[in-house]
Amino acid sequence: MISAYVVTAAASTPLWGKLGDRLGRKGTLEISLALFLVASAVCGTAQDMTWLIVTRAVQGVAAGGLMTLAMAAVGDLVSPRERGRYQGYIAIAFALATVVGPLIGGVLVEHASWRWVFYVNLPVGAAALAGLHLRLPAGETARTNAPVDLAGADQLAGAILLAGSTIALMLACIWGGNRYAWGSATIVALIAGGAGLAIALVARERRVADPIVPLDLLRLRPVAVSSAALFLTTAALFSITVFVPLYLQTTTHATPTQAGLLLVPMMIGITVSTNLAGLAMSKTGRYKRYPVIGLGLMTAALVLIAALVSHPSRTAVAIGLVVFGLGFGMVGQVLIAAVQNSVPRAELGTAMATTSFFRGIGGAAGAAILGAIFTARTGVNTTAGSLGHLGAAARADVIHGVQAVFLTAAPLAAIALIVVLALREVPLRGSARGPAGAGAPAPGR
Repeated sequence: MISAYVVTAAASTPLWGKLGDRLGRKGTLEISLALFLVASAVCGTAQDMTWLIVTRAVQGVAAGGLMTLAMAAVGDLVSPRERGRYQGYIAIAFALATVVGPLIGGVLVEHASWRWVFYVNLPVGAAALAGLHLRLPAGETARTNAPVDLAGADQLAGAILLAGSTIALMLACIWGGNRYAWGSATIVALIAGGAGLAIALVARERRVADPIVPLDLLRLRPVAVSSAALFLTTAALFSITVFVPLYLQTTTHATPTQAGLLLVPMMIGITVSTNLAGLAMSKTGRYKRYPVIGLGLMTAALVLIAALVSHPSRTAVAIGLVVFGLGFGMVGQVLIAAVQNSVPRAELGTAMATTSFFRGIGGAAGAAILGAIFTARTGVNTTAGSLGHLGAAARADVIHGVQAVFLTAAPLAAIALIVVLALREVPLRGSARGPAGAGAPAPGR
């Protein structure tokens, strides 16, 4: 059920970006949100697991457009210097939802029904849809005379190859070491098939006049650097969101709700640094220093938490999470602003979809790699009993496994830092049009 959502969300982001570029961001964003709400309602009425999995897949397709198109809409409406601040608002909302959402979900499951995890989306989403329709300006999205023809041979073939390669590689990451051994025929076939489809996609997209994923975008240094950095940053993030709650439940006897609340310090750090970085970017037009500092803080925080896990303490972990949040808040929205500052307006949605795609793949790869390391380190002892009532040997295994996870995640953040050093800074402009004027060259190649 989870895999269906994650896979389709990642696979659909480039398609939504293309549609947003051609049809306009506002209408496409409304369509993706409406589809998400319809899928949520159908999920809540599911009568069996197959029904739920299929509708979750549809919900994932819709979700693939929400973040991508929202970020691209900011690029349409806000000047380059202001984009970091406005995208920071989205990042703050996302961080808040990451903490509040699971808490609300737990309350609904405990006191109502699992179906309300989906039904609760309806009033919230309806309010968001009304707000989009009434308050979001249409912007000046660039259009071309060649509309997206998904039924055409070139577009359809590109969409199929893109979805097929993404699904195969995502499933390999999600299932590897979990449902199937990494060396099993299933995982090997998924990896080989995904790689083969990806090669076929690149070969085809190089030849067609209107590709689903313009490969020229990845030749832009800001796009390439940001995509690689977001891939690694999101992979490192999973060490916090997945393994800190598990560690706290195991070693400090925190309940699942308490473990979720203990992630609040990270949210506070993200909120503070996102706002400060956005305001500073608005004033100076400079941005490269912030992801460099942010990834340095993330690396230091992961090393700090790894050093502290042998001495369980909620306070110590909270300090590490604050440092991590301060760093993380200076990475994502700043790199997105750098990408928006380097691409023509006609390709803004596709560029946002590209970064979102690599972010999604990074999350799946991070979960797979870090999960495999944890499983290899802990063995089978952690499967016995609840997390709060493990024996001393099992708790020691969990501590060592979590420590290994953080010691793996720290180099991922450090590599992202090295990658970001290659970013060529082009000062943010004060005009909303940025480099997107007709025929304007994109800087930073």
